[in-house]
Amino acid sequence: MLFPTLDFGLFFLVAFAVVWLASGSNEWRKLLLLVGSWVFYGAWDWRFVALLIASAIINWGAAALIYVARTRDTQKLIVAIGVIANLGILGFFKYYDFFLEQLGALLATWGLARDLPLLQIVLPVGVSFFTFQGMSYLIDVYRGRLKAASLLDITLLMSFFPHLVAGPIVRGADLLPQFEKTPKLNRDMVAMALLLIVWGLFKKAVVASELSVNLVDPVFFDPSAHSSLDLLLAAYGYAVQIYCDFSAYSDMAIGIAALFGYRFPRNFNQPYRAASMQDFWRRWHISLSSWLRDYLYIGLGGNRGGLGMQCRNIMLTMLLGGFWHGAKWTFLIWGGLHGGVQVIETLWRKAGLPGLPRLLAILVTFHLVTLGWIFFRAESFDAAIAYLGGLGAGDWANGMTTPLLAGLMALGMAFHFTPPGLAQGIALRLRRLPAPLLGLLVAAAILLIDAMRYEGVAPFIYYQF
Repeated sequence: MLFPTLDFGLFFLVAFAVVWLASGSNEWRKLLLLVGSWVFYGAWDWRFVALLIASAIINWGAAALIYVARTRDTQKLIVAIGVIANLGILGFFKYYDFFLEQLGALLATWGLARDLPLLQIVLPVGVSFFTFQGMSYLIDVYRGRLKAASLLDITLLMSFFPHLVAGPIVRGADLLPQFEKTPKLNRDMVAMALLLIVWGLFKKAVVASELSVNLVDPVFFDPSAHSSLDLLLAAYGYAVQIYCDFSAYSDMAIGIAALFGYRFPRNFNQPYRAASMQDFWRRWHISLSSWLRDYLYIGLGGNRGGLGMQCRNIMLTMLLGGFWHGAKWTFLIWGGLHGGVQVIETLWRKAGLPGLPRLLAILVTFHLVTLGWIFFRAESFDAAIAYLGGLGAGDWANGMTTPLLAGLMALGMAFHFTPPGLAQGIALRLRRLPAPLLGLLVAAAILLIDAMRYEGVAPFIYYQF
């Protein structure tokens, strides 16, 4: 079940009414939210609800044992077992076939070809997110930053439907304290939440979807069939699409959680304004980048141990962060590109060399990020190389980009550069409206977005420059 669908809209209306009717008892309220989250997840495949529950039980049990363990060595052993269990779940479902295929190819090059037991495993939706949440909770309990929580709270933390499918990665430290008391809902929260939902819905259903279907997907499907200009514009289009798509989902997740009385941390902060790759990762998918920093980079040693170790840790963190996105070599290359640029930035800074003027640094960073997106989006390494080769072919005939697609790219970047205070100002004005009028405005906005997606936008896509 995805956010911008009628099924989800009906599910949300029922869940919202039921949960707030039970707001007199916090435990009952959380239990209803948990059941609703399982219904949400089970709408995709009921079989994997059991995996979600089992993962929560593993992390709850390990954290409880860590909390009562008498020695540090015992705690260290328990947290190691818990982390391995989480990685085992993630590795089996996401990487088993990938590693077996690589092993098969390696054996074939040595003349030892074998029929290996490929399983064609179905990847559970959101497994990367809920396993990372489980690990961060365990490590925080081990580090003494959190106390062991109840089974209900941990299961709800990992199952709460607004962040379950595509994040943000909400840590126990962010959400568990909120579970301890019955949340309240005020007009400010409602106004901001509705604005985020409508804003996100427009970015995802109109901007991202139209760019994907009518520009990015066709060009990346067969780069050799398109001109250099089409390839260049599709690369820029994908930079806009992935931002609008991903940030839209985070906006909607934050807004939906707020309507249930819970606050999620911000997940995007104008990443294409970054003046360095390190700055980009402080702005892009903040819940993931901060997770990688706090639990992987620092765990590897961070900037301790000298410059060489720091560069190694940066590179390992970004390679593993890239591989977290998917079981393909292109994701590793994408992570390696980001890690390599950050290593160069670190060496440059340590050498005391002057930095680029800010505007030039932003442009350079944006184009390095866009180069990385080509590998991120390409179906294979060969496809990415073919794409880059086509960019240098020098054929500047336009075959794909219409005025409307160009306008959507410009609109997506305008959304990106919108000052955060503007949304707050709009929400402040919305909260002054009578509730019925506010509801009508939201409904009208959703209907307009739906009409633009299916009727109002598509006919103009085919008008060429």
